[in-house]
Amino acid sequence: MTPHLRIARPVTDLERAVRSYREGLGLRELGRFADHDGFDGVMLGEPGGAWHLEFTRCRHNAIVPSPTEEDLLVFYLPEEPRWQAAIARALAAGWVQVLSHNPYWERDGRTFVDADGYRIVLQNAGWRG
Repeated sequence: MTPHLRIARPVTDLERAVRSYREGLGLRELGRFADHDGFDGVMLGEPGGAWHLEFTRCRHNAIVPSPTEEDLLVFYLPEEPRWQAAIARALAAGWVQVLSHNPYWERDGRTFVDADGYRIVLQNAGWRG
């Protein structure tokens, strides 16, 4: 079985986060749950992908997101037209472009911040692992 990565993040407004990441990154809703032990959540990603994002909201003891400038989601988009389209979608979704704390991400990328303060880097390069 292939490993799968889930990145889970608390948000202040679940539906706003879902809309923002669907519009900003073109992700699809893969699943959702309501009042599972007091939590609501939505998973977004690409069907059949090796990863997905999970956004959650606790009904009884909400956690306020507290990301730092170095808590990043980095998306590698090597094709220039796809990268430019992603930047346009991010801005249209209401993300704010900011300077990255680490200047490396400014060379070939653009950094954005969402409504909860999470940072997303759209990197115009391929992953070289």
